[in-house]
Amino acid sequence: MKKTLIGLAMAALTALPVLAQDAEKTLYFYNWTDYYPVELLAKFEAETGIKVILDGFDSNDTLLAKLQSGGAAYDVIVPSDYVIPGLIKDGLLLKIDTPSMTNYVHMKDAFKNPDFDPTHEYSAPYLWGVTGLAYDSAAIGGAEIEHSWKELFEPRPEFEGKIAELDTASDVILAASLYLGIPQCTESNDDAKRILDLLEAQKPKLKMYSSDSTVDRMASGEVAMYHVWNGATARATAQRDTIRFIYPKEGTPMFRDNFAVPANAPHPENAKIFINWMMAPENAAAVSNAIAYANAIKSDEFLDPKWRAMDAINMPEDYASRLVPTLDCGPAARELRDKIWTRLKG
Repeated sequence: MKKTLIGLAMAALTALPVLAQDAEKTLYFYNWTDYYPVELLAKFEAETGIKVILDGFDSNDTLLAKLQSGGAAYDVIVPSDYVIPGLIKDGLLLKIDTPSMTNYVHMKDAFKNPDFDPTHEYSAPYLWGVTGLAYDSAAIGGAEIEHSWKELFEPRPEFEGKIAELDTASDVILAASLYLGIPQCTESNDDAKRILDLLEAQKPKLKMYSSDSTVDRMASGEVAMYHVWNGATARATAQRDTIRFIYPKEGTPMFRDNFAVPANAPHPENAKIFINWMMAPENAAAVSNAIAYANAIKSDEFLDPKWRAMDAINMPEDYASRLVPTLDCGPAARELRDKIWTRLKG
């Protein structure tokens, strides 16, 4: 019996290096839901031997809560631009020195030295796009709607009860602020009341608040109007060609999503390998082709021509002045936003 126990113990000790090696070939990837083609992960695993475990979130708020709680350890995360300064300040990100990576040479100049991380010390660009308004033109006999947030907050009768709002406070309240001409980081109670009044008046005309399955809901005709991202609209349009996308004239929020590595990442070197791999033009283009969002890499030669024909992806140049960067609001503004959302959803 003693010999058996000794033998088992020796076997366990012998297995430890193997288990450690397996652990070192792992990458925990925390990304937005439906925001990465899983088949590309198979390519990465085949080329590097690193197994990727993918988990999803539905908003920057969810990501922040996860990181701040320390309840999970991820190797690569995908925060939006305005979130990154706060993560850096709070010591939640690891320095990765993106310019030192071999594939940095493929980054487009327009995306270098961003205001939220000037030397790309903590981040590397993933995808970028806008949040606007999609609608099914068949619901109004093929007509066009006004390029205004008014169509969402004061909808036509044909769309009432068939509208979906994103289920994220920052997106909904920012759109309302733009429509009302209120600064997106307002700390005024009077402004908050105007925003809440608008959203409460809109609420009975909605079918749902949802940030999930946006493509399927539009493509299937479950909803006829959606406050949603341009890439999701493009993918839905590929299935239902009567869908249109508008860039509201009062302001169209622009987002830049990025790769970053949490300070407590269990496999930081694997994270750097993955981020560098994603800056290879053919890999960046593979994501854009699958997800229908533009990337920051010189990858145009690998892009699918079908996306170039859609306004939802190729924004008309004269709409550039409508783009509004999302700001990192201060604590008072965020607290006011949370109060509005709690009242609205309560």
